[in-house]
Amino acid sequence: MCFWIVFAERCVERLVQQQYSSSFTASSYYSALYTPSYGRFQGSGGWSPQTSDRLPWLQVNLSQRSKIIAISTQGTYNSNDWVTKYLFLYSDQGKNWKPFYQQGHNWTFAGNQDSDTEKRHLLWRPVLAQFVRFVAISWRRGHAVGLRVEVFGCPYDSEVSSFDGNSTLSYKFGNSQSTHTLRDSISFNFKTLETDGLLLHSEGKEGDYITVELERARLLFHINLGSSNVHLVNGETLVTLGSLLDDDHWHMVTIERYGPYVNLTLDGDVEHIRCNGNFDHLDLDSQIFFGGMVTGDKHRLKEKANFRGCLENIMYNNVSVSALARAKNLEIHTTGDVMFRCPDLLYHEIPFSPITFSSPNSYIQVPSYPSQSQFTLSFRFRSFDNSGMLLFSNFSDGVGSFEMGLSNGQINITFLFAPCCTGHNMSDGHWHSLQLTARMDTVIVTIDEDEGAAVRINSLTLRPFSGCPKRVRAYGCSSNLSTFHGCMQEIRVENRLVDLELVKRRRLGSYAEMLFNTCGIADRCTPNLCEHGGICIQTWDNFECDCHRTGYKGPTCHNSLYPESCHHYRLLGVRTSGNYTIDPDGSGSARPFVVYCTMTEDTAWTTVFHLQERDTKVTGSSLEKPFVGHIDYYNNTEEEIAAITLGAEYCEQKIAFSCYRSRLLNSPSGLPYAWWLGREAEKHFYWGDASPWVQRCSCGMHRGCSDPKYYCNCDADYKQWNADRGLLKYREHLPVTKVVIGDTNRTGSEARFHVGPLRCYGDGGSWNVASFVHGNYLSFPTFMPGPSLDISFYFKTTSSSGVFLENSGIVDFIRLELRSNREVALVFDVGDGQEQLLARSPVALDDDDWHWVQAEINVVFARLKLDELPWQRREAPPQSYVNLRFNKPLFVGAAEYRLQAFFGCIRGLKMNGEILDLEKKANETEGVNAGCVGHCEKPRVECQNGGRCIERYSTYTCDCNASAFDGPFCSKVVGGYFEPGTYIRYSFQSVVSAVAGTMANLMLPLIPGHNLTNEEIVFSFSTEQPPGVLLYVSSYTRDYMAVVIRHDGSLELRYRLGGSAYPYTRTIAKDNMADNKPHRVNITRRDREVYTQGWVAVAVLTHRLLTLAEIGVLDPDIQRFNTPGFTGCLAGFSFNGIVPIKAALRSDVNHTVNVSGTLLESNCGAPPVTLSLVSLEEDPWQVHPGETSVSNAKDYDCNLFSLSLLSLVFVALFLFLLLAFLLFLFLYYYRHKGSYLTNEAKPLEPSGSSQPAPPKEANLEKINEEPRSE
Repeated sequence: MCFWIVFAERCVERLVQQQYSSSFTASSYYSALYTPSYGRFQGSGGWSPQTSDRLPWLQVNLSQRSKIIAISTQGTYNSNDWVTKYLFLYSDQGKNWKPFYQQGHNWTFAGNQDSDTEKRHLLWRPVLAQFVRFVAISWRRGHAVGLRVEVFGCPYDSEVSSFDGNSTLSYKFGNSQSTHTLRDSISFNFKTLETDGLLLHSEGKEGDYITVELERARLLFHINLGSSNVHLVNGETLVTLGSLLDDDHWHMVTIERYGPYVNLTLDGDVEHIRCNGNFDHLDLDSQIFFGGMVTGDKHRLKEKANFRGCLENIMYNNVSVSALARAKNLEIHTTGDVMFRCPDLLYHEIPFSPITFSSPNSYIQVPSYPSQSQFTLSFRFRSFDNSGMLLFSNFSDGVGSFEMGLSNGQINITFLFAPCCTGHNMSDGHWHSLQLTARMDTVIVTIDEDEGAAVRINSLTLRPFSGCPKRVRAYGCSSNLSTFHGCMQEIRVENRLVDLELVKRRRLGSYAEMLFNTCGIADRCTPNLCEHGGICIQTWDNFECDCHRTGYKGPTCHNSLYPESCHHYRLLGVRTSGNYTIDPDGSGSARPFVVYCTMTEDTAWTTVFHLQERDTKVTGSSLEKPFVGHIDYYNNTEEEIAAITLGAEYCEQKIAFSCYRSRLLNSPSGLPYAWWLGREAEKHFYWGDASPWVQRCSCGMHRGCSDPKYYCNCDADYKQWNADRGLLKYREHLPVTKVVIGDTNRTGSEARFHVGPLRCYGDGGSWNVASFVHGNYLSFPTFMPGPSLDISFYFKTTSSSGVFLENSGIVDFIRLELRSNREVALVFDVGDGQEQLLARSPVALDDDDWHWVQAEINVVFARLKLDELPWQRREAPPQSYVNLRFNKPLFVGAAEYRLQAFFGCIRGLKMNGEILDLEKKANETEGVNAGCVGHCEKPRVECQNGGRCIERYSTYTCDCNASAFDGPFCSKVVGGYFEPGTYIRYSFQSVVSAVAGTMANLMLPLIPGHNLTNEEIVFSFSTEQPPGVLLYVSSYTRDYMAVVIRHDGSLELRYRLGGSAYPYTRTIAKDNMADNKPHRVNITRRDREVYTQGWVAVAVLTHRLLTLAEIGVLDPDIQRFNTPGFTGCLAGFSFNGIVPIKAALRSDVNHTVNVSGTLLESNCGAPPVTLSLVSLEEDPWQVHPGETSVSNAKDYDCNLFSLSLLSLVFVALFLFLLLAFLLFLFLYYYRHKGSYLTNEAKPLEPSGSSQPAPPKEANLEKINEEPRSE
């Protein structure tokens, strides 16, 4: 991937399009209209092989070595023929081919889905080759192979040097005797057939060195920036990369170093290294060696063999060593026969021509010579399969058979049904030689030329096979072993090398589905994808992880077997205290360990002990040479202990300091004499029970120290024992890792300190929550998950879509999103196109309740889980991967560029066991709040009149169903005008009826037979025609409640309760209420007390029917007030949260409300609206400068006062001049206080009121005066 970034802009030429027709060859072609030359991309035809060609291939000669970064395919033009899957092979000389493996060791590429659409693949690393070959694996069912190809890249120039094992090349560093570098850059390419060899080496007199070598076909990188025996610093660093590098193909190595940090790249795989030791510079002597070293100069490398093969384009710190060597520069010194070309045989007598058994149907048959008395057969093989048949032959006289194969890594031989085995670890992927010799009645089998381990068996003449698939059973080949998967070469029969080129042309022996001149074997355990120490076991096309004794499970040993803390053990039902194994970071890097769990009724304490729990005595220390006490926890690292505190709700650790003339902190501003170190080696200068960052002890928090001038008891420096002790409770600083004491070097001074065990409880990570209310996201550093990634979190929302989180790279990305109100989607791309996995919920997810999401993706599968539903799983896509590679920040709450924003709350977000601190990041991010709070926490405008705030996170709404008001903020009163004979009957229903009815969202139903002992009644009315019944509540008995307007216009409340003979009557207002002005009534009864101007009564009644205005059958005492019926307005009526007028006016079909007569909606009965206090900044109706404004009540009062003065002027003309002068001064004074005229209507005042209405300015903000020019 890195190379694509570097070369994409300048290395994108079409390399096939410019080639001549002679550059195209193929395994076969169907006819003259489908020859290989028609395989040119964007051509008018296409290449097709013969129908009998079971493994067809198309080959292109690019005319020169090229760097290839991408490939594309098409089907035959305007046809139904195309390839759906293929292999891509490349070669330097067209003789030895290597398949290109995608990340994850998958060697197949996805082909086309139609004949003309281009399918392009960017190679995750560039390859160097002159010849390319496309091998069709599968094509459209029922049709022929159709293929057109293109290769993208650029010509590649090189300077080559070859080494025969006795030759070397060295580069001298100019005139200097040594180098002292902070930064180094080294790169070269190599190819070889050897498994071992020294590629590069240089060292210095101080012990520094750098070495690159091959060992067992793997690359080893050694570096030492300096070691110290005095300070016990070992700077040696060793890193191993790659495998199977003895394949006669070019491999690219790049080393980039800055200080102790090294990026080592082998064929696109990058290893990030932090060198051991404390040094930054590399000190080397005057030269660096390539290809090996002369024996006298090897020193520490005497046992290392020199390199045997070719090196190309050697660069050292921007110096082309290869170019200088070819130019015979004086800075280059060579020994032995260094050639500036790469020989074909690489110093081997036999050409490297391997064959690959690539499928279950692969086999090869070669002839034998049965007439001779002696038979010999030898070959070399390599495989990672533990089992597979290598050789099978029937005896010529038909009396038996001979079978040789791999079984559990050994060579198993079966002769006349007598089994025998030899060898060890034969399935390690390396080349092994096998020789079989049959003489008369004896068979001798020799492995890896070790004659001492030869096996002898009685024998007859053989006829050999290699592989025994079903299609050759007719030849008598039968075996219980599986088909061999791997490579073979140098097959000899009777000491004669079998010409595999003749076999390929079917002029010798037979074969099926073989790859010639290719060893297509991949080490699927390099790199090791098994985590946490799991053992990788591989086969031809897959790998498995042995997680035994690792404490983890899963296909890659990723998931922990143990709970995260004692709190989680308690949730599992454990109630017994004792030692338990926990894994605080789950799938993270910290390993499981044992802690002590203290189980109580309320919680579970996780306790971690250490080795220094006894008092530690300290003398003779000073600030220049302080005493450092290390706190070593039992079998735990600092990272593992820190994982406990990160996930806990509360932690504490006791710390005590006892002193005799030994000072502690000195003062809050002075230099401390003692301190302790916590997480990440951070210094802390506060002591137990003190607040962080204040540099005090417990006594200093309340000024109770032995000397009030100081903030610690020990700072008094008395000649007596004193102490400062307490609990450290700030969990972000725990655990204590070191204690530093620096004031015990005076005569008689002494100190002792004690640190207790770390104790934690609770699950703080699960309630680390952030709310997303303004379409923003939280940005975290790029997450580097490695081969596996697991994610878990909770969410709640009222939205139907939004992205929970997203992390992306150049190609790879992963996104978790709410797809709809019932679907959560895991969307990802690991290099072979976008994939998605859906989890569907049977209930709505936008219900503002918590829902749990879990997701996992690894090289084997991807899976997704929602709440307690089953896992949704999908196998890994065909192009698997090694590591998820992201290079952009992790976005939580929206996708990149704030797209598809999520509105709601997310809590407990964990990725690979790491708890993401959402609250801390939310406090730093605008538009995201810490905690699950939305707009209802502090709405810009409150929901009025009992309206309920409904959180929408992106906004909010007011639920007015239980309110007698309407509108966006429940501030619009709902009322009606009642003509004579109009009334509303409201029936209370049972619970069953209410659930089945349409009023379930408007009322809390009352069950008949239940006693109602509390009422809350609110309404307003206006009328000018007494008498009238405003409210009548009847019951199953003669009990009732009524509010009536008497004939004189007074307002009266009547109760008949408990079957009393006479109703209890209370006059609410004696004045005439029938004045056509709105009046507000509020009646509250709590058990035996009814509050209307302080009146108290006893009441218990049972309700069935609530009736407003005229109802038909009334109590005789009430009937006399119901003629001719109430005429006027009622508004804002609410009875115990039931709103009959609103129900009658807002519901189309309502079985609980019956309206008799004509009811017109009107707010004529509503009193003037009293506005709530809203700041000018938050008032949505605030008028800004330049707009028409509404005057406040203060301006209104000033206007009235001005009018009254003018009337007095007309009455008393003789005082006109004096009053005019006074009026001028008065108006001038009030103008400067901001008064101006208003057209606001005069408020209505109740008749007979002796109290003036309170001024409105008490309830409204002052409005600044507009400029005079306006």
